[in-house]
Amino acid sequence: MRRVLWLPILGLGSLLAIPHEAHGQATPYIGFVYPAGGQQNTTFQVKLGGQRLDNVDTAIVSGTGVQAKVVRYYRKLGAQELTLLREQLRELRRGAQRKRKPVARDEATQELIGRIEKRIAESVPRPACASLSSLVEVEVTIAADASPGPREIRLATLRGVSNPLVFHVGQLPEFSRKPMITCPLQVLGKEQLALRKRPAEEEESQVTVPCTLNGQIASGEVNRYRFEAHKGQRLVISADARELIPYIADAVPGWFQPVLTLCDAGRREVAYNDDYRFKPDPTILFEVPDDGEYVLSITDAIYRGREDFVYRITVGEVPFLTSIFPLGGRVGEAATVEMRGWNLQAAKLALPPDGAGPGIHRIHATNRQGLVSNPVPFALDTLPECFDEESNDDQTHAQKVQLPTIVNGHMDRPDDWDVYQVEGRAGETLVAEVHARRLDSPMDSLLKLTDATGKLLAFNDDHEDPGTGLNTHHADSYLMVELPADGTYYVHLGDTARSGGEAYAYRLRISAPQPAFALRVVPSSAALRGRSSTAVNVYAIRKDGFEGAIKLGLKDPPDGFSSSTVTLPNDKENVRLRVKTTLAQTDPPVGLSVEGRAMIQGREMVHEAVPAEDRMQAFLWRHLVPAEELKVLVFSPGRQPPPKRVPPPPAAKDQAAVTPAAPAAKPTFTKRQVAGRLRQLKLLYEEWLLTDDFYSRKVAECEAAL
Repeated sequence: MRRVLWLPILGLGSLLAIPHEAHGQATPYIGFVYPAGGQQNTTFQVKLGGQRLDNVDTAIVSGTGVQAKVVRYYRKLGAQELTLLREQLRELRRGAQRKRKPVARDEATQELIGRIEKRIAESVPRPACASLSSLVEVEVTIAADASPGPREIRLATLRGVSNPLVFHVGQLPEFSRKPMITCPLQVLGKEQLALRKRPAEEEESQVTVPCTLNGQIASGEVNRYRFEAHKGQRLVISADARELIPYIADAVPGWFQPVLTLCDAGRREVAYNDDYRFKPDPTILFEVPDDGEYVLSITDAIYRGREDFVYRITVGEVPFLTSIFPLGGRVGEAATVEMRGWNLQAAKLALPPDGAGPGIHRIHATNRQGLVSNPVPFALDTLPECFDEESNDDQTHAQKVQLPTIVNGHMDRPDDWDVYQVEGRAGETLVAEVHARRLDSPMDSLLKLTDATGKLLAFNDDHEDPGTGLNTHHADSYLMVELPADGTYYVHLGDTARSGGEAYAYRLRISAPQPAFALRVVPSSAALRGRSSTAVNVYAIRKDGFEGAIKLGLKDPPDGFSSSTVTLPNDKENVRLRVKTTLAQTDPPVGLSVEGRAMIQGREMVHEAVPAEDRMQAFLWRHLVPAEELKVLVFSPGRQPPPKRVPPPPAAKDQAAVTPAAPAAKPTFTKRQVAGRLRQLKLLYEEWLLTDDFYSRKVAECEAAL
């Protein structure tokens, strides 16, 4: 019962466990990145939306071969700032009309006018989502030899590091629609006023396949792409949306749910998909019947939309894996793996490297042109392995197996059952665990344990695994049963929906308990003042009944970092680990690792904690979403960013021309109001939205008001 309740109350536990230092710090947050990737050997602009991004100065992309630098930061403007910009704009327009100026100055003035007009036009007083309303432009350069596939991108300010978001390195030419402006808040009864008014020429785009399409879906919007295709082409049309942003807290079901529709030139629907098997991101596998034009459209299933409804669609004759078998192998032993899918002629499957340890690894196929397929999971374990042998459909024809073992099998056909016979003794504990859905199999398993008479001893359909933070349907089954007597027992495995086929593969572990644990460290970034400390939360995921204490600490910390050893007792699921530093600051952020140690069955087991983010799905459920790195920034509280723009010194006044001042009026503004006004002027000036003259006059007005 403890594990069932753990994730729903995770948010409360995380809130209560926030270290005191965190309350005084504004942790940067990013909610979307667009486009969410780019092609090798290109340089392009990326737009990120978030909050608490003041003084952002660094963009970080994981792995090698990708460089990113912050170009521009757009914060949310207030009403007074917009008034100042409109006043500056009126002056510039009048001055441009009245005076003849040198060409260079006219061009500079026109550029400033255009910049202010754009800033005003894209400013939304009441954004649909305040946590997306601060914008950052980043220039990304991807090397020609950068490894294709998903990375992570983060932003760093002077005092913190943001959460990560997925960022892809692609191999195909990329097409990106214009970035959306901030969506306004919809008002009940006036929803149409918040709908995006896309120009007619942008509703449909002409593209050339193969390519990758990047876009954002606004409320009520459909994006269309027209392309030429030839008879016999085996096109893979695969969308990434939920894979880019797994959970959106204020959207039901908790993510962007894209729908793909493919029509021919006569607008006749020829293919459709809204889910690929159990995954919300759709994929269409389409063999082109005739030469001609085809139109691909994408929208949200219920026509929602916002800036964070970001997608990437791959279209082309690219390699695509629909299944592999077996779904895993034994550590240290060579494995022969069959792969099935599209466009796999002469493709080679890259298995985990020699020396890879137990766990789930990501593998892919590469074709003759060097194009890489979609990645699929592949499990490695230390137990002996075998394969299911048909026909083992019932207790009479059960397949005998020796414990411990991992059986690699299929649900070969609809309504298939695989039954395995084991021997046990009274008082022994038997564990049967399925890995299928966690390995991208569409199988929704069902486990039963019976004795020799056919009496049902245990039954399980779904077993929750908090370690798989992207799963919302925990479809794999698990049983742990104390055997009542010596004798023969039968493990029955089926599919809940009575489905089957070559893709319905599984790995079934039958063994005595293998007590173990996994760790998650939350959040995946931290910030602390120089020569001080902070704390992160470490969660334990206990397996096969393990209830021992776990000692936690930093693993091989870099110079200047340390932590005291903390013990996670057997009656708790999480504990705070305090991280200390003797450094004054770090630039850029550094990576840390947390590890846990526990004595299990007479030997020490050591596991590294996986960095993760605590994310909410659709107003309620919480999940630990894995990240690649734990990034830590040490900052100096007195550090200030270098001035982005220095105003000229005030011009000397001609004392003879000064008219005696009238008696001073009573100030109409408080010191606090004037300070706020000066702060607004400074920020607008540093964004190169005000002229020197306008800025100086407004500052003088503020000083005179005191």
